[in-house]
Amino acid sequence: MVNIEEFKKLELKIARIKEVTDHPNADKLYVLTLDLGDKTKQVVAGIKKSYASQDLVNRLVVVVDNLEPVVLRGVESQGMILAASDENGIAVLSPDKEVKLGSIVK
Repeated sequence: MVNIEEFKKLELKIARIKEVTDHPNADKLYVLTLDLGDKTKQVVAGIKKSYASQDLVNRLVVVVDNLEPVVLRGVESQGMILAASDENGIAVLSPDKEVKLGSIVK
């Protein structure tokens, strides 16, 4: 179980996907450039089988902003976008209306 204080440590924010490129060393991964309003981040995401790159550009997403960076197959990922998955694939979580970049998700 995660208590509320542990959950509050996560910084969930709204970002816009500005650029999507294929990961140079992995068939299932994209390298995404995210705009959080006050900064830009690079995130590696395993969503390539569910989304064409052109369908992701300019999309608003929820990102874990304070996740410790990790190198995935040779490329640094500076956060994580939130998504749900089931037997039909992956669905990236997005707000249902336009909100300011960097807005906090509660």
